[in-house]
Amino acid sequence: MFRGVAAGNAAPANNPELYEEVKLYKNAREREKFDNMAELFAVVKTLQALEKAYIKDCVTPNEYTAACSRLLVQYKAAFKQVQGSEFQNIEEFCRKYRLDCPLAMERIKEDRPITIKDDKGNLNRCIADIVSLFITVMDKLRLDIRAMDEIHPDLRELMETMNRMSSIPSDFEGKEKVRTWLQTLGAMSASDELDDSQVRQMLFDLESAYNAFNRHLHAS
Repeated sequence: MFRGVAAGNAAPANNPELYEEVKLYKNAREREKFDNMAELFAVVKTLQALEKAYIKDCVTPNEYTAACSRLLVQYKAAFKQVQGSEFQNIEEFCRKYRLDCPLAMERIKEDRPITIKDDKGNLNRCIADIVSLFITVMDKLRLDIRAMDEIHPDLRELMETMNRMSSIPSDFEGKEKVRTWLQTLGAMSASDELDDSQVRQMLFDLESAYNAFNRHLHAS
């Protein structure tokens, strides 16, 4: 963002200071604040675009469910970073920054993809839960949460949920990676922690498994 040139002023070429950059922030804390708001803004806009794409039949129900579930998880994390004295709810944020995203607001309000009508274990519920659990475990690892008793329950639930999704074959590579880490964690004591090398490898394996899951949905 640059300062404008007032009428009657000398030509900009003769006044290089007129091109001085105006920064939105003065320190690292303020920069992080704007970065967090930009991330929240982007997530809401993306969710709005996804809802429109689904309405126009540009994505399959399975792909939509997975993408929407991921965006809702990201929204919660992003809003948590900006929530406070300035914004008590997402509506205040949208009003201030003129975000006209009614479809995204409806998804956020319901906190589930439109394809999920109930919580009785249908296919789309499984897809949403699998996506959410993948992201939850990976986010914990990135936040340096590495104790066995902090990771194992979510990973076990991820395995159980994938097993309930009948379209996923028993030899699915994503299952194999999750199963391997369940065995590793199962051999540890509750207070034991993964070391740096294990965290890096587990993140890599879970990212690979998550990508394989998305490919499976695309091929379904």
